[in-house]
Amino acid sequence: MDEDSLVNVSDLNQYLYCARRLYYLMFYDTQEINFYLADGRSKHKNKGRRGGWYKEIYLRSEKLQLHGKIDLLEGKTTLTPVESKHGDSYYENDEVQLAAYCMLLEDYLEEPVTFGYLHLFGTNERYAIQITDWHREAVLDTISAIQNMKLNNIPDFADNLNKCKKCSVIQYCMPFETKILEKIK
Repeated sequence: MDEDSLVNVSDLNQYLYCARRLYYLMFYDTQEINFYLADGRSKHKNKGRRGGWYKEIYLRSEKLQLHGKIDLLEGKTTLTPVESKHGDSYYENDEVQLAAYCMLLEDYLEEPVTFGYLHLFGTNERYAIQITDWHREAVLDTISAIQNMKLNNIPDFADNLNKCKKCSVIQYCMPFETKILEKIK
């Protein structure tokens, strides 16, 4: 199975945040570099290291149909994934992304990985997230949903249009312009 047929873990987060955004990234390879994207990339690139951390480990699993790069692995005997986020809070889509990394690590190590950490650059705090059956089901359901995306079936806009303000594909998606045109009809 080649890498193109596997779902990237970061795409799970993208899809759950806004399926339409992932649609444009997947089928049109369109993404503007806005402040939020550039700032997030810079913080990932320049993050500090401390003892017992392994930086950016790439894993893939044909069984899970998933691949991705874990930001950090913590531990010497028991490895725990750490996913870093740009803001000062985290959401369910971030938890699902972390769960996917835990599942990839489980598959690789052939032993249970039951929690991971979400690190927030905005507060420099991290939160231990227990990986539940709900998280695991959400990972598998989202993988399936992404694999079933089709070019001729564009997803709806995000339920919360505030998400659009920071989006790096807003110039292609044009949610606000579309809403105005829909009112004219």
